[in-house]
Amino acid sequence: MYAQSAAPTAAAPQANAPASSASPGNAAQQQSVLHWLERLHMATRNRSYTGTFVFSNGTEIASSKIWHVCDGRQQLERIEALTGAPRITMRRNDEVAIFFPVQKLVHKDRRDALRQFPDWLRPTNPRIDSFYSVRVVGSERVAGLEATVVDFVAADGLRFGYRVWSEQRTGLMLKMQTRSPQGRVLEQVAFTELQLDAPVRLELLARQFEQTNGYRIVHSVQRPSTALDQRWRMRHDVPGFQPMVFNLRQDPNAAPIAQWVFSDGLASVSLFIETFNPQRHTRESVQAEGATHSLTRRVGDHWVTAMGEVPPETLLLHIQALERLR
Repeated sequence: MYAQSAAPTAAAPQANAPASSASPGNAAQQQSVLHWLERLHMATRNRSYTGTFVFSNGTEIASSKIWHVCDGRQQLERIEALTGAPRITMRRNDEVAIFFPVQKLVHKDRRDALRQFPDWLRPTNPRIDSFYSVRVVGSERVAGLEATVVDFVAADGLRFGYRVWSEQRTGLMLKMQTRSPQGRVLEQVAFTELQLDAPVRLELLARQFEQTNGYRIVHSVQRPSTALDQRWRMRHDVPGFQPMVFNLRQDPNAAPIAQWVFSDGLASVSLFIETFNPQRHTRESVQAEGATHSLTRRVGDHWVTAMGEVPPETLLLHIQALERLR
């Protein structure tokens, strides 16, 4: 969110130094990006576990407790915040319920999440190997478990790189770092303790998902739409990024906002589009928090906020490509 130029910068291939002196085998070295993403994705299927993980982005440190169960068809999990205000996030497949015990409030939503720790969803971009390369750099112990350390190296300056610690037996992601092209760690999330194949009961988590007695329920005000129906298009593609979903927020107490999501298979960008209001939209800006950047610009009679875990140049390219149809 700092740069004003949209020109991509070259990634520094030497930035991600080996994690240890361990020497991985040639077969592991030759696996593709798609292979590793599929392995990480499938690691959470047909598996139950509990654990505690910590997230940090340089300015914030937060810890959470997770209970996860999946029978191959239905996936449920409970994530309880251990720091900050009390909050419990329940997820059943793509349904999400966030409980705020102090306020006796629960937000229910349906989300097309692109990435969730410790699960990376099945890759959706078959050309992802054109924008990332992968290399095994060693092995380390995380939360008492042996992990293979894998670098996903960005091919250009339009996306960040990732270092992932994958549990050697199951493939489960134990730790992940988002890294700048220079190798600086922007964000990190990691298990501090983990019990694999824990006796987590699917029926118990399903009951907890529905236990809303005494809570005020607020439902999502979003509905699916299309960019064409809302008279928007991209004049040209941003390299690697494909349109995913387009939603409209229909809140009677606020101005309507459209959200258009793009992804390259790992990173994602959201464009939030609303009618320009000179009283509220007074200054174009760029901001950063960890790996997440946001950039605001006026586009004709609309105000656009681009947000994502990508460099600010990538956000600017998305806004510059956005075009209003007559």
